[in-house]
Amino acid sequence: MANGTWRLARGRSNAQIPLAVVGVIAVLLILLGRAQPTLFDHARAYVSDRAAPVLSAVRLPVDAVGRWFSGAENVFALYQENVRLKEENAHLMEWQRTAQALDQRLKRYQLLLNVVPDPEVANITAHVIGRSSRPFLNTTILDAGKRNHVKPGEAVIDERGMIGRIFLAGDHTSWVILLTDLNSRIPVILQPGNIQAIMAGDNSGAPTLDISASGAQLKSGLHVATSGDGALLPAGLPVGTTYWDGTQFRVTLLADAGRSDDVRILDLKTRAEEPPAPTTGDLPVSAAGLAPLAPPPKSQNPTPAPSLRPALPAPVTIPPRPNAAPAPAPAAVPPDVDNQ
Repeated sequence: MANGTWRLARGRSNAQIPLAVVGVIAVLLILLGRAQPTLFDHARAYVSDRAAPVLSAVRLPVDAVGRWFSGAENVFALYQENVRLKEENAHLMEWQRTAQALDQRLKRYQLLLNVVPDPEVANITAHVIGRSSRPFLNTTILDAGKRNHVKPGEAVIDERGMIGRIFLAGDHTSWVILLTDLNSRIPVILQPGNIQAIMAGDNSGAPTLDISASGAQLKSGLHVATSGDGALLPAGLPVGTTYWDGTQFRVTLLADAGRSDDVRILDLKTRAEEPPAPTTGDLPVSAAGLAPLAPPPKSQNPTPAPSLRPALPAPVTIPPRPNAAPAPAPAAVPPDVDNQ
């Protein structure tokens, strides 16, 4: 039993000695920290400096695992985007086949009806490189000019609708006058109803409408497109919709020129032919496909042209009345006598 008691006491003493040592060290550290407050800061900095390489080495595999998981997430997102694009491409292919079939049917119908085909419209894609907003001029600058066969008067559109037309073309750049500009006036048509009008800008966000047809009934929500009158702009270009602002009808434009980046310049190949020059105030007979009329024959005794001056009445002689006394002769006027 003595051995057992000694072992138990020995075990208790061994268990109590470390606690006492720890308590003493803690007290000493507290006193030392109060005596030198910056000691722990220096120690913390020293430990951080020594542990920095180790932490960097340990962080490398952690960062690699994080990048791998991020890459896997991106791969999954790309896979979903690829699946979506494939489905969209399949739908677009179906629409393309439908459009081709309808185009072939339209051509057959035009051939059967002997319809004049629509004029060809070529297009050039350009990039907006500048914008200018002055008090009386709202323009956009494009990076295409005469070297790209750009000419003044051509329509400029983006993916939403028409934004303006070319009014100045240089060798490498061109200027577009916007539909909202004060100097912009284009012929448009309102649907439904086939109402002809002139859309004029007034430097506001919505151009005004000048209706050319008398008695036309307008309302909000009508579709506005180019009419193609004058063969300067292609017909059917979407422009906007009508609305009533309280005083007059205006057009809410579909395209926003301030956000347009890539645009297309449309060149209408077929131009309107000039009518033949009049000769005597009317079109010549040859313009109608008829033979010219022969000149009238000249007579030997031409009849003088009637005078436009009214004829004067012939003079009338009034006979004297019978048994009438002769009129007295006028008295002689004495000559002037000089005063003596």
